[in-house]
Amino acid sequence: MIPPLADLIDSARVVALPMHSRFRGVDTREALLFEGPQGWAEFSPFTEYEDAEAATWLAAAIDFAWNVQPEPLRDRIGVNATVPAIDAALVPELLARFAGCRTAKVKVAEPGQSLADDVSRIRAVREVMGPEGRIRIDANGAWNVDEAERAVHALNEFDLEYVEQPCATVPELAELRQRVKYLGIPVAADESVRKSSDPLAVARARAADLLVIKAQPLGGVRHALQIVTAAGLPVVVSSALDTAIGLSQGAALAAALPTLDYDCGLGTSSLFLDDVADLRPVDGSIPVGRLTPDPAALTRLAASDERREWWVARLARCHYELGAAAR
Repeated sequence: MIPPLADLIDSARVVALPMHSRFRGVDTREALLFEGPQGWAEFSPFTEYEDAEAATWLAAAIDFAWNVQPEPLRDRIGVNATVPAIDAALVPELLARFAGCRTAKVKVAEPGQSLADDVSRIRAVREVMGPEGRIRIDANGAWNVDEAERAVHALNEFDLEYVEQPCATVPELAELRQRVKYLGIPVAADESVRKSSDPLAVARARAADLLVIKAQPLGGVRHALQIVTAAGLPVVVSSALDTAIGLSQGAALAAALPTLDYDCGLGTSSLFLDDVADLRPVDGSIPVGRLTPDPAALTRLAASDERREWWVARLARCHYELGAAAR
């Protein structure tokens, strides 16, 4: 069911959340929130995404706001700290914001930085977390196979839990996986799932050991669960730099998985200076359950009139895309 556009616009609030550090090229994260019969949901595809791709994010938000979600199998979700491509000296202060987290995902392969910068950052993370902490890295597909292999060798001393999307294409992931298999470092796929027209291609090609899934880009909790079942691989549920409302949808997905062997990337509220609700990690985890935005926070974080108009126009276009696909 696609509710009328007017029903979405009626409760729509557009917010702009400032960040502690630049992350994924973003200093301020914008999102459109709306309320349905089941509660609040988030529509926040990144601004560069075309309407056809963004419409899938809207389908996820509508499903979360209008429909009862799958029954949760757990009431708290263990989460990882997320370390942007910051200077190594800033790592201790950043990790302190992720209370109790014993896993860290570290961004690497940042444009304008070198492998030496990545090594320094990850060394700083290891020093803070100690030998028992788990470290995973995320290259967002920025390396070719040779670069990825060289980086994995250079970072092997830090006992990596896995390397996420080291290369952009499925064939590259498959080749790299074979090259580094003897090191015992798993390869995870993210963009090869959420941005692919065939999210199961990476599993069929045996190009990854696990999948990183996100509720919004995959069209919602139910559709993401179908992909997990068909892929037959372990998964990590992560965020797309969501507000607390979007993170609660990610928690609903993680809570519904039959097995959950990895900490999830759902602690990213700690990357914001302010949020519409408080879903920062406590003792390394976040609770499962729907959230209602704080009215004062919605006012405090309200985007400009110009940005609100931009997001509402985008909402209308994506709503039309969903309607056209359903006809």
